[in-house]
Order: sequence, then C-alpha cells, then structure tokens
Amino acid sequence: MRRVLGALALLLTAATAHAEITGDAVRIGVLNDQSGPYADLAGPGSVVAAQMAIDDFGGTVGGKPIKLLVADHQNKADIGLSIARQWYGPDHVDMIIDFTNSAIALAVQSLAKDQNKLAIFTSASSSDLTGSACTATSIGWTHNNWSNAVAPIRGLMKQGYDSFFFITADYAFGRSLESDATGEIIKLGGTIKGSVRHPLNTADFSSFLLQAQGSGAKVVMLANAGADLVGSLKQSVEFGISPKQQVTAPIVYLSDVNSMGLKDAQGLLIVQSWYWDTDDKTRAWAKRYFAKMNRMPNDTHVGVYSAITHYLQAIQKAGTADTTPVVAAMKAAPVEDIFTAHGEIQSNNKLVFDRLLMRVKKPEESKYPWDYLEKVATIPAKEAFLAPELTGCPLSK
Repeated sequence: MRRVLGALALLLTAATAHAEITGDAVRIGVLNDQSGPYADLAGPGSVVAAQMAIDDFGGTVGGKPIKLLVADHQNKADIGLSIARQWYGPDHVDMIIDFTNSAIALAVQSLAKDQNKLAIFTSASSSDLTGSACTATSIGWTHNNWSNAVAPIRGLMKQGYDSFFFITADYAFGRSLESDATGEIIKLGGTIKGSVRHPLNTADFSSFLLQAQGSGAKVVMLANAGADLVGSLKQSVEFGISPKQQVTAPIVYLSDVNSMGLKDAQGLLIVQSWYWDTDDKTRAWAKRYFAKMNRMPNDTHVGVYSAITHYLQAIQKAGTADTTPVVAAMKAAPVEDIFTAHGEIQSNNKLVFDRLLMRVKKPEESKYPWDYLEKVATIPAKEAFLAPELTGCPLSK
C-alpha cells in the first residue's frame, strides 16, 4: 500500500511541477471556541499549535508566506458560517481548521464543498463529518464519536455493565455520540434505559442526574464535552451516583481531567488519540507547547499541529494551494509525525491511526504535574475506526 501511495505522490508531483501558488500568501484559519465551554479543549491552545506548525515549517511554502487567521464562533452556527464565508471569499483563506462545534463544522463543510475550499476537523467529532455528510474537500483528522464511544462500551459490557442511561448535549455532536454509542450497545445485547438532553453550557445538571438515578441503569453515560462534561461529572460525584451506577464519558480531554482533578476523575476509562507523556518525542513537543501555554497539550492540539504540517507538505509536493491537488497529495502520503507513526487517510477522508485506551490515575499514583493517565491498551487503527465502506460516506461507495 505504501509503495502505491508513494508512486501516486511522485506522479502527482510530476503532474503539478509547472503549477504555482496564486495570490500573495497561503492563508490558514483557526475557527473555534476561544472563550466558551470548549475553549480549554481547543481554543487558544489550537492557535498556539497552529503557529508552532507554521514556524517549524519555516513560515513559507512555495515561496509564499503562510498567514494565520483566528476567530471565535461563540458556538453559534450563524456566526461561524458568516466567518467562514468571509474567509473563503474576500479574505482568500485556503483552509479552515479545528471547529470544536459539530453543528458549525457540518455547516462549514457544506460551504467548503460549494467554494472548493478545504476544511479539516481536529476537534469537531460528529461521525457524520466523515460519514453521511462527507465531502471531497474536508478531512477528519483526530477522533470521532464512533471511535471514542465503542472501546469503552465494549469494555463495560464485558464487565457486565449492560444497561445505559444517556445525559446528552442537545446539538449535533451529542446526538451523534448517543446514536453511535446506542448502536454498539444494542449490537452487543445491552439495553437503553432512557436519555435526557441538556442545552449547551448548562450549569445545573441536578434534574438530569436525578432522572439517571431513577432509571436503574447500570451505566450513566455523559454524552457531552468540555465545561458541560466537567460540570456534570463533578455533580454526579456530589449526587453519589457512584458506586451504585458506573459513570462514563466517551469524550474526555486531558484538560478536562485537569479541571476535574484526579479525586473526581480517577478510574475513568477513556480513549485518547495521543498523550504527552508517551515517549521522549512527545514529551519534547509538549515541553515546547507548555512554554507558550503553561499547560500540557491535548490530543486535539497536537492534531492541529499534525494536520497543518501535513497540509503544508502537500502544498509543497503539489506545487499549488488549490484544494483538489492538495487533498490528493495529502491522501497519497502516510502521516508519520509527532501525532502518529502510522496514519493513513481513508477513502472517506478520515485519518485513521492507532489509539490509546487510558485510565485516569488515582491521586496517589500521580508522581509529577500533569501525570494523569495510564495506558491500558493500544487499539489498532482497524479496530479504532469504522471501515470506510461502513461509514455511509458516498466517497467510499
């Protein structure tokens, strides 16, 4: 496979040898939540990671400077779409990355297709992005809801936790996560005792937690993220839901563990795309990031760095920033970098790679700052992500 991909890359390079980058610069836009409930998991940290990638690449590509634009969509679809229209149009942005909010990502994905511009998703996780809504001009880079939900559910079911109640964020991301998780639970013979949906950025989860307690479900699954996850998990501890019921959360970032503290988060079984304390290379990159942010990076942050680096390499190979040849060059080359040693972009435009099943440490197990997670197992890429033909993506038919 890699020989074939290499040959394709050489053919692509030859075919575009006389192409050139039009305009005065290559422009990349980071569009995400800079100040709201998802600011910790992406936010300013994604901007720092993006700038690191640009600086490490040398600040130019094809003889043109690389310029970075940043905007806060405030988790409002109309604002996010308006920014994207301005960027893809008058501002001549070539690629928009990150997003955090799946509803906004889905809206911009459609716009990017119409404008023949590129969108890369590093923190928006709806499986529809590389499933039923997939396009040739967008790429899913890090996790997705199916990948995050399936491994913990399989582990819980093996231990006899076979009934579930969902507390779900009421927008595209949460609904997609609940749907993916429900499909796996039913497939494995489990039951759904009920679900309740909460608005984004909810402060009081008491009524939702009471319904979960009353359901009799063995597992209470928090199908939310960011500040909502932190709040609902902390309040579940206050309500004493454990140990009578097992609380689990498929979408947990390192920043969430830091916000909750090990006392409340200990024992959570979570899936990560990357962990800063894995080896000398990850620790070195994380140390550079820490010097700028005074906190360790999430897998989403290093995903931004990886995606932009691979994107710029593709522009260099293609000799143009035009979307179609750049996407072809990105798909022709394996992803081998600080994020993953064995990444490949599938036909549905989803990057797949080995993932990590992690356990949150107990307070007494943590030996130094940000020593929060312990690896339980490596999940091979073919098990961590759906095969492209099963995703519902038209590109894979």
